[in-house]
Amino acid sequence: MADADGIITYIPQLRRYARALTGDFTSAEDLVQDTIERGWKRMALWRPGSDLRAWLFTIMHNLYVNQLKAGRRRTSQGIGQNENDLPVSPAQDNQLELIDLNKFLQRLPHEQREVVLLIGLEQLSYDEAAKVLGVPIGTVMSRLSRGREQLRLMMNRGSSAAQLKVIK
Repeated sequence: MADADGIITYIPQLRRYARALTGDFTSAEDLVQDTIERGWKRMALWRPGSDLRAWLFTIMHNLYVNQLKAGRRRTSQGIGQNENDLPVSPAQDNQLELIDLNKFLQRLPHEQREVVLLIGLEQLSYDEAAKVLGVPIGTVMSRLSRGREQLRLMMNRGSSAAQLKVIK
């Protein structure tokens, strides 16, 4: 059976995902706290041998969806605002790209944002992400594809490089 050490191990990943999901440091910390509390209280429901990380992400996802439905979502402040998250401060260009990426992530529909974050940021497999979100793998794949394409389009529009036309 998992104990407090098992849950504590995943706190940095929960914080990172919550911050990217909510776009707000304070809301993210509240979401992590609620997730840990609910996970701890319901530890008897976790199946030993299954992925504790995916189980905790499922709890977080459900709490976040419930908060969205209740209309308690706050305005975005952005990810990467806690310098303790990064061992080395990135170069200024990288910082600006991260700010743009966060801004564009927040513009994605939450279904696409969740999948992009679970797979791209948290490195979950398609199967794990499907279990966390409670949807079929095909849905995860299509949401991921649409989300990545939307991000690609937004990042290219936000690029300072001139778009060249091909003239025949």
